[in-house]
Amino acid sequence: MSQVPQVHVPQVKVPATYMRGGTSKGVFFNLADLPARCQVPGEARDNMLLRVIGSPDPYGKQTDGMGGATSSTSKTVILAKSDVVDHDVDYLFGQVAIDKAFVDWSGNCGNLTAAVGSFAINAGLVDPSRIPKNGVCIVRIWQKNIAKTIIARVPITNGEVQETGDFELDGVTFPAAEVPVEFIAPVDPSEAMFPTGNVVDELDVPAIGTFKAAKYKVTMISAGIPTIFLNAEDLGYTGTELQDAINNDDAALARFETIRAAGAIKMGLINDVSEAVARQHTPKVAFVSGAKDYVTSSGKAVSAADIDLHVRALSMGKLHHAMMGTAAVAIGAAAAIPGTLVNLAAGGGDREAVVFGHPSGTLKVGAQATKVNALWTVNKAIMSRSARVLMEGWVRIPGDSF
Repeated sequence: MSQVPQVHVPQVKVPATYMRGGTSKGVFFNLADLPARCQVPGEARDNMLLRVIGSPDPYGKQTDGMGGATSSTSKTVILAKSDVVDHDVDYLFGQVAIDKAFVDWSGNCGNLTAAVGSFAINAGLVDPSRIPKNGVCIVRIWQKNIAKTIIARVPITNGEVQETGDFELDGVTFPAAEVPVEFIAPVDPSEAMFPTGNVVDELDVPAIGTFKAAKYKVTMISAGIPTIFLNAEDLGYTGTELQDAINNDDAALARFETIRAAGAIKMGLINDVSEAVARQHTPKVAFVSGAKDYVTSSGKAVSAADIDLHVRALSMGKLHHAMMGTAAVAIGAAAAIPGTLVNLAAGGGDREAVVFGHPSGTLKVGAQATKVNALWTVNKAIMSRSARVLMEGWVRIPGDSF
């Protein structure tokens, strides 16, 4: 007896570009190319992006999608021509959870920001009159997640985006063209960069596992992305740790998540610790220490004389292999303000730029901070990244998945 064949919904193909930006990778979309029901925020869009990346995956590998099983490679970007005055492109970032059916829209990705300008130019989202034959195209980006302006300076050769070059970014194996990125007014003067009003607070953290309840000195800042900074020494670390030292320690990761939730409440980002699960992208947690000699994850020796301080940051529950771009903005802003834990780790005093060590190497970030009506604000933060198109064409996903 022959069986009646089952009818399955075919796959849908959606135009997409797979790009590296800074030390992250993500799938980029032009809003106009998305299926109609995914051109607006909501369940259909989230489900489409989850399926594109390969989440949720209980195996933690994202084998059936474009994700790379790390927070740095589980990212999506949607771009559109901007209707905001004096801006070229709207940039919307979605951080896709790996083992959960969840897309976090609460913050920006500073690393992928470096790729936004080149994608926007290639996609025709930048007015051709603004693109030089040779030189630098200034792409004015409206970051929709956080409603901020970002300026990307994209090199152009013979009318096309230049991606190759000799700029080396620690955490990225091969050199590429340098893309300076400016985060303009990452903190509105009307907003409190320090939600509690203090550059240093004492944070009560409840007991978790083998760790007893404790009080930690913290600097909690909202610049680039909400970030909680702690002293490495207070946590029992040297500050030179690499990924395995943290990510292979489940008890330590649980403590960091407990710290993150407690800090989120104190920063006013959530009202109850239970809400932290649905806000994994923000705030970030990082720990700092003074400059020390260390060896990077690639085996490169870095001298204490070449850096101002060490910073290690966690993203989506794991220690980042390098540094998130938005966290680098927070580092630059905090370093520029006397008395913060970041500033003190760098040696204190007035600073407009710092070079910090991270697991993959070093990074320089600058920030201009001023005090207005007793409140600190940052005019802009600057760093250099690089970006490259890895693949372009279509992604395919089952039509019944979104």
